[in-house]
Amino acid sequence: MNIGVDAAALGMSNAVTAYSDDVNSGYWNPAGLLKIEDSEVSLMHASYFANIAQYDYAAYAKKIDDQSAWGISLIRFGVDDILNTTQLIDNEGNIDYNRISLFSTADYGLTFSYARKMKFSGFQYGVNTKVIRRVIGEFANSWGFGFDMGFQYDKNNWHYGLMLRDITTTYNVWSIDEDKYQEISGAVVGQNQDLPESTEITLPKAQFGMARKFEIDYDYTLLTSFNINMQFARTNAILASEGLSIDPALGFEFGYTDIVFLRAGVGNFQNVEQIDGSKKVNFQPNIGLGFKYKGIQIDYALTDLGDQSAALYSNIFSVKVDLSVFK
Repeated sequence: MNIGVDAAALGMSNAVTAYSDDVNSGYWNPAGLLKIEDSEVSLMHASYFANIAQYDYAAYAKKIDDQSAWGISLIRFGVDDILNTTQLIDNEGNIDYNRISLFSTADYGLTFSYARKMKFSGFQYGVNTKVIRRVIGEFANSWGFGFDMGFQYDKNNWHYGLMLRDITTTYNVWSIDEDKYQEISGAVVGQNQDLPESTEITLPKAQFGMARKFEIDYDYTLLTSFNINMQFARTNAILASEGLSIDPALGFEFGYTDIVFLRAGVGNFQNVEQIDGSKKVNFQPNIGLGFKYKGIQIDYALTDLGDQSAALYSNIFSVKVDLSVFK
């Protein structure tokens, strides 16, 4: 749930909290769902770890009336056809390749979103209810639940946004097949001797954003967006203390006649310890390209899909369709 969705947003280094205004707002800031015209759908696919893992996303959003909107989205991150070699050797010590089986491991995130205008001019808010499902073959599975809340405020061509993720903490409870666990508990001496923890807690996070879109000679636009991403724990972010870590991000989108878009962004600033013990600030640049025609928008981004990993850069494609143009 931390990776992100929509190639357009990823190309801007996720700095879209303040300006998210389409079906993908269900992920970035549900308050932005109010800005869709009628109804929209969005799809995204990306490969991860040299095509070992697949990351997929689908979303739908619809305007209820001038005051409210709703949306639903589903994320899947999975690795399929993993070789299960735990039974490769039979009870007599013989290797039997027929005892190899396949299994999949996957994480699912289902989000229900609702947005509504506030009584104060320019303000809107949105809430997410998240259902988390994690499956590791027949070995273990879990269910989790969480809530997000987002706000947006627009005034004088400036846009402001605040996204509060996992505001009550997201709580996952695991169910482990103890019979399957016993089959591997003694495979390596000193490892897997005790059952893993059966609960996981995701701590709250906050994102504050500012954005402004400039019109240049009618045909050209420039969107600039800035995010401050906060985690309430010590991380490798450039500004970190025991209770708070801050990681900035900056994104740009250059548009021509609302048809062609060039994007760039920089974020994920981290203090990385070097071999000699010194620390160096690393950052992640992203770029992207988009085309929009008659309600259909296709976007591409070249980015490190897993912000918090050492993975290589990934190619991400997404498509968004404004269903109102087909009515």
